[in-house]
Amino acid sequence: MKNPYRLTFAACYIGYITQGIVNNLAPLLFITFIGLKWVSLTTVTLLTTLNFATQLMVDLLSAYFVDKIGYRRCMVAAHILSALGLIGLAVLPDVLPSPLVGLLISVVMYAVGGGLLEVLVSPIIEAAPSENKAKAMSLLHSFYCWGVVAVVALSTAFMAAFGRENWRILCWLWALVPLFNAVLFTKAPINTLTEVGEGMSVKQLFSSKIFLLFALLMFAAGASELSMSQWASAFAESSLGVSKAVGDIAGPCAFAVLMGVSRVIYAKFGDKIKIQKFILISSVLCALSYLMSAASDIPALSLLGCGLCGFSVGIMWPGVISLASVNLPKGGTALFAMLALAGDLGCTGGPTAVGLVSSAAGGSLRAGLFAAIIFPAVMIVGVMTVGASDKRSARKKL
Repeated sequence: MKNPYRLTFAACYIGYITQGIVNNLAPLLFITFIGLKWVSLTTVTLLTTLNFATQLMVDLLSAYFVDKIGYRRCMVAAHILSALGLIGLAVLPDVLPSPLVGLLISVVMYAVGGGLLEVLVSPIIEAAPSENKAKAMSLLHSFYCWGVVAVVALSTAFMAAFGRENWRILCWLWALVPLFNAVLFTKAPINTLTEVGEGMSVKQLFSSKIFLLFALLMFAAGASELSMSQWASAFAESSLGVSKAVGDIAGPCAFAVLMGVSRVIYAKFGDKIKIQKFILISSVLCALSYLMSAASDIPALSLLGCGLCGFSVGIMWPGVISLASVNLPKGGTALFAMLALAGDLGCTGGPTAVGLVSSAAGGSLRAGLFAAIIFPAVMIVGVMTVGASDKRSARKKL
């Protein structure tokens, strides 16, 4: 008899592919939107800001409503909203008086869906039967990377083959993925980590020192990842003197591929190394990658540092979630929602800090990336602190 939870794992994997789609399709179309005069260079950034601001709000609010509505209903709704948002990109700007308003409504719809996915997919996998929770979590999060790579590569190929003017069809095609997965989630068995009302409240979490430590680690994980990935292409083009095409391939695409490879490697061999140790080694490697990118005068070494950073940050986000779940078994939905919130704040704060430092240094992205070493440094100290806390707890039990 087949394991019924295979459908749950498959649906969760596609869920993270969906999140990769909703976060990365619109940016590929920014030049098209500008060409249609729907947005300007100034207002186009509003689409990205609104997407992540909405996801942050969903992270915060989901701790209060998800358990009442139920995981299944929320997951089906998340995929339907994601699909409607993608379809909205192709439809609403043409039917509303203001194309910009149509784009903004679409972004909000798929951002709500993406926010719910970020909060719920991880606890569903954590609650599903598996031999090694950390390995399962690492493999799950690799699918976000494959979603990013797929949407960039396949969308670029589609527009090269059929013309940029057919981008609306592209949106409809990508919307099929969340629509298909919404159906899967109506059938997949779903467990919860705690019964309704038994999980910790947001207030209880924030009164826990160990939770605050994990929230800091999630912030540092998000900042370590996005500080490089968001600036990799611009850094390659402006500071290393390579073309934009080479910068995009050696920057964001290579970063996403290597991050996914790192997660798959841990999913395959995670039983041979403790998750804490793997995060610690990865954090040291991450600090070295930032140093290599910022300090080297050799373009090839700097680009290698960018790729190495992608590999090193792969385990951080899923690894911290796994550690937090083990240390706070009664955390429930609120735990995953607040960890997602902390991680997303890091994803916003890290790149912003790099930009501010770079501006203060006369536009030097090297200076900004050098300053970003602080984020993997926080990971190193934080993971060592968790290890020390675990040892103290073990001694008390003896």
